[in-house]
This record gives sequence, C-alpha cells and structure tokens, in this order.
Amino acid sequence: MVQAVLSDIDGTLVQSNWLHASAWQDAFSVGGIDLDVEVIRRQIGKGGDELIPVFVPYWRRRILEEPLKAYRKFVFQQDYLEKVEAFPCTRELFHRMKKSGIKIALSSSANKDELETYKAIARVSDLVDISTTADDVDRSKPHPDIFETALRRLGAKPASVLALGDTPWDAEAAGRAGVRTIGVTTGGWSQQELYDAGCIEVYKDVSDLLSNFDHSAFVTLS
Repeated sequence: MVQAVLSDIDGTLVQSNWLHASAWQDAFSVGGIDLDVEVIRRQIGKGGDELIPVFVPYWRRRILEEPLKAYRKFVFQQDYLEKVEAFPCTRELFHRMKKSGIKIALSSSANKDELETYKAIARVSDLVDISTTADDVDRSKPHPDIFETALRRLGAKPASVLALGDTPWDAEAAGRAGVRTIGVTTGGWSQQELYDAGCIEVYKDVSDLLSNFDHSAFVTLS
C-alpha cells in the first residue's frame, strides 16, 4: 500500500519550467553567457548547484556561481513569478490522495520562499504534510538528498512511497533513494523520455492522473 507521495512542484503542480529557464537565461546573459532557453529548460528540475556547472566551467564558476544564483532569484521574482499558474486539478488530486490515506510531501529543488508561494498558488498549503527544499540539503536533484530527507521526516520506507515529477532529474533522484516515480509530461519532457529515466507510469498532467487515479500505481501497488 502506498503510504506517501513525494511530489515535485515546478512543472508538476505549477506551470513554471519555461519561466525558470527564461530567468536563468537572463542571469547567464548578464554573466556573458548566451544560451537558448530550450537548452536551459532541459536542465530545469535541478537546483542551481547542479544546473550552473552544465554551462559554466569550474574556473569561472568560482566567481560567477553565487552572483548567477542571486540574479536569477531576483529576476524571477521581479519578472516571472506573477506569471506562474497552477495546473488544473492540482488541489483535487491532493484531495484524492488524502482521501486514500496518502501523506503528501513536497520535495523540490526550489528554495523555501519560492515553494511557499507555489503552495499558495496551487492552493494546497492545507493538504501538505511536510516540505523539503534545496535549502534543507547540500545537493539538489538529481542527487537523492531531497527525497531521502523527506523519507526521514515522514518516517516512511522507500518501498511504501511514490514520487511524482515532471523531469528525468526527479526520476533519477527518486530512484537513487529507492523510490519509484510517476511522471507527468507538463515539464516539457516526452512520455518516452520519462519512461527511459525510470518512471513506472507517465500521465499527460495531474488532471489525467486524477482521472485515472483508481487504476494508477497509487492504488494498484501492494
């Protein structure tokens, strides 16, 4: 029986991946690094500690990493945060999970203040049991730290938990923590890409998952 879900939020519950990619594009541009927004989008789901090294060599990272993170956060809050919207049926899906006795942990590479804003946008603050963010760990996704911290706080075993996410980084991080992942394609990754990353089921979005909840792994896994 599934006892808990470790849910991502960016791109899974709220429509924000391309907004984050645009904010990173702005930050990299200020640092003299010009990147296509889609190239950056495929790294969204990682925290800045894992995303920046993809594009910035070590010798420049020592100087640029903290300014890039700070400017990305500033420009996202100033120019993009107000554009974030919840995907339809997010609250209804969480209600269905709670009705089934499933505890809900938000497990995100976002920082704590952004996560609190997203919870309000998605209208799920009262349904969430615990939250774990990049601020709580040394390494963000695709490392397992965020999921492992959530498991400890829940007092749950990996075999009794499912992760919910929209990127291969979610599936990889969860897999390293011994947790199986259900994917949604709202983050811009294809169904096949998410299966290849280790997802056991993939749905179009959280609304699709809600419609098929009684036949999903949340119900069928013993």
